[in-house]
Amino acid sequence: MNHKQLETLEEQKANWERYGNTQLELLDREAIRREVDSDRYVGALLDHSGGHIHPLNLAIGEADAIRLNGGRVYEQSPVTRIQHTSPAVVSTARGQVTARYVIVAGNAYLGDKLEPELAKRSMPCGTQVVTTAPLSEEVARSLIPKNYCVEDCNYLLDYYRLTGDNRLLYGGGVVYGARDPDDVERLIMPKLLKTFPQLQGVKIDYRWTGNFLLTLSRMPQFGRLDNNIYYMQGYSGHGVTCTHLAGRLISELLRGDAERFDAFAKLPHYPFPGGRSLRIPFTAMGAAYYSLRDRLGV
Repeated sequence: MNHKQLETLEEQKANWERYGNTQLELLDREAIRREVDSDRYVGALLDHSGGHIHPLNLAIGEADAIRLNGGRVYEQSPVTRIQHTSPAVVSTARGQVTARYVIVAGNAYLGDKLEPELAKRSMPCGTQVVTTAPLSEEVARSLIPKNYCVEDCNYLLDYYRLTGDNRLLYGGGVVYGARDPDDVERLIMPKLLKTFPQLQGVKIDYRWTGNFLLTLSRMPQFGRLDNNIYYMQGYSGHGVTCTHLAGRLISELLRGDAERFDAFAKLPHYPFPGGRSLRIPFTAMGAAYYSLRDRLGV
């Protein structure tokens, strides 16, 4: 966190407050040090209305809710074709589903061939996460005394929080094109230790990667591929929140109220420069430029 980024947070706070978010608190260097035991930050913006959850448990619970309400969930069933007919036909290697409506929500795992128009407007990216061995209660609470979840303001940002069993979960970095790096721990540990050098020598128990779908504007993309085929994608790293908003809007649409869905659908969906063949190197070049600005504080 540098002084230029803190100025941006001040502007964001004023803007969000104009739209009714009045639970924001700007922290100076001394105040943020009380909340996060790291000297990386000159300040921070604390959202007292925010929180954090276990995303996998949320997904499992929602799948259970679908089943309890009569829905069906088919896993390990990649779609090979969507026929734009009425009713629509969705084909897999093992069968077909005929449906009045189809919602294309594969996001970063949709691929380039199923609906090529969507692939032109977005790019899958990989992010990496490590989780330490359990820390003592004393060490865990010294790092983040009030158990906040934290992200920095860099273009290629870091994010972290404590887990229920006192592990530090730490993520960061972006691999454009969603290729898995050879060594996640080697990629993330320098970031973790720059933030918390007191954890030098800590054991890493788990490491993984996952993909998110990036859009050029960083805004989600909602729209129609046909009269009965809709899409929602491109949450650009904010999927846990935005997918639930998307689900609510698509449910309103299917019940006959398209007003809020259409408000998002009218936003422009810009293609990445260079098309599918050059979007990765062009975006990586841009990211390198903005990362340099972050380091220089300009």
